[in-house]
Amino acid sequence: MSVNIYQVFTRLFRNDAGQNIYNGDLSTNGSSMFNHFTEKALHEIRNMGFSHVWFTGIIRHASCTSFDEPGLEADHPAVVKGKAGSPYAVKDFFDVVPDLAEDVGHRMKEFYDLVNRCHKQDLKVIIDFVPNHVCRQYQSIQKPEKIPALGANDDTSMSFSAANNFYYIPGEPFQIPEGINTEGLPPYYEMPAKATGNNVFEAQPQKTDWYETVKLNYGVDFRHDSATYFDPIPQTWYRMYEVLHFWAHKGVDGFRIDMAEMVPVEFWGWVVPRIREDFPEMLFIAEIYKPDEYRKYIEQGHFDWLYDKEQFYNIVRAVIEEKVSASAISDIWKAQEGIDAHMLRFLENHDEQRIASEFFAANPEKAIPGMLLAATMHKGPLMVYFGQELAEQGMDEEGFSGKDGKTTIFDYWRVEKYQKWVNGGRFDNEMLDQKTKDLRAAYVELLRFRQKYEVIHSGGFYDLMWVNQHLDTDYVYCFIRHSDNQAILVLLNFDTADDKQLTLNLPVHALKHIGLHETKTVNAGAVLGKHNSVVFKQKDNQSLEGQFKISPSSGCIFELTQ
Repeated sequence: MSVNIYQVFTRLFRNDAGQNIYNGDLSTNGSSMFNHFTEKALHEIRNMGFSHVWFTGIIRHASCTSFDEPGLEADHPAVVKGKAGSPYAVKDFFDVVPDLAEDVGHRMKEFYDLVNRCHKQDLKVIIDFVPNHVCRQYQSIQKPEKIPALGANDDTSMSFSAANNFYYIPGEPFQIPEGINTEGLPPYYEMPAKATGNNVFEAQPQKTDWYETVKLNYGVDFRHDSATYFDPIPQTWYRMYEVLHFWAHKGVDGFRIDMAEMVPVEFWGWVVPRIREDFPEMLFIAEIYKPDEYRKYIEQGHFDWLYDKEQFYNIVRAVIEEKVSASAISDIWKAQEGIDAHMLRFLENHDEQRIASEFFAANPEKAIPGMLLAATMHKGPLMVYFGQELAEQGMDEEGFSGKDGKTTIFDYWRVEKYQKWVNGGRFDNEMLDQKTKDLRAAYVELLRFRQKYEVIHSGGFYDLMWVNQHLDTDYVYCFIRHSDNQAILVLLNFDTADDKQLTLNLPVHALKHIGLHETKTVNAGAVLGKHNSVVFKQKDNQSLEGQFKISPSSGCIFELTQ
């Protein structure tokens, strides 16, 4: 069965009491809870066609919110982004976000119960693991006693030591970056300063740096030609193994690894097999932006799936925005031949601008052919970001996050359009306008199609563009997916204005390649999208041809039979 992942920003899932006050805190703007993911909620997600849920923002991170429980004090606001804080500035690797718990003292149990509810609905659970950096005021109050605290045994007089967990700027205190408002705040003290998560080895980073984080040391001396010291195994490797094992023991099924490429691949080659000794089915997804290193992280790092942003997302977004020709899509399969099953496809996530935003397509229908492509082009998983199926625009100005076409990850907020569907836990389509209902129905149809047709997750790929150069290749793209049991034809029209009348060539070579017999006719029955069945008829000894009409910003899928 094909893997369909639903990424949900946990804090924003169901916010019944949020007021959407600019730069508001938890008391005014509210937060979703673990318990809001009821059996009904999870059933609705499963019923849409998803097999996995990536709960973003689970592990406790730095925040400006304090709680009565000892150890849950607020972090210094000068080193926190937003009131709620970034989920990628981890505060305690062994704890969950207290914002998400109805009973803060039993927050881990509430998370554990959520994992069990997911499994009862046949949904697998993915959470973030942030191995490259932690927040500036990292302090684990929930770590098992036998595990040493990060930095507890560091020699802070050394800028680098393979035995240290952090990198230091000896003798210099950390200075808040220029441009960060510290008016009315108490002094922030950190001595000596630590290097930032984005490898800035200065006591005062820039405002644009990851100044709220500190880099973890995996035995790479960045100041001396990135020399490596992996023998003996650095202490940080053991600490991160302990974190992964802890959460695997809690029942999670996979980890989305934040900025995996900023951690040496040798570490992944060491840690992933060790985790799988006890948890053989554990999934590892790498956020990685260097295509030249894709194969290395698959083969040496043992990752199951890699983010396909730099090739798939970037090219398809450019096609949707009419910046490049649809023919450029062929570059993707050529570059990824042999690794396509490892590529995770998406058109939205928490880092990217919403499709419906004014910064991207504005009209969500423009991305429909792109989503069809993401869902059918190759064997790997498909990911949808919560609210994408409802044309959420991400055009709010929440506080730390400006009006940027993204849904905030730093602020307490209520995503109003999404809340209409959630409807206080009732999950009611009738709260949506007809246009939104239609879009959501299209996503559901596509997700279910992926799970129904085995050719999607196990079939081969055959590009038809090489014999159809007469088509309007600025907007049209076509290909075949095939297996021993099935063959489907995918036709896409990225043109937002005009129908495309297509005379499509189907070469005899393709018939042989996809396992059909040489014949004078091939039937193409529509299985997704509005289109009549088509019969390919013999054109000459080399090919057959069929006539198609594809509406603007759409696509159709046909099953090929004889």
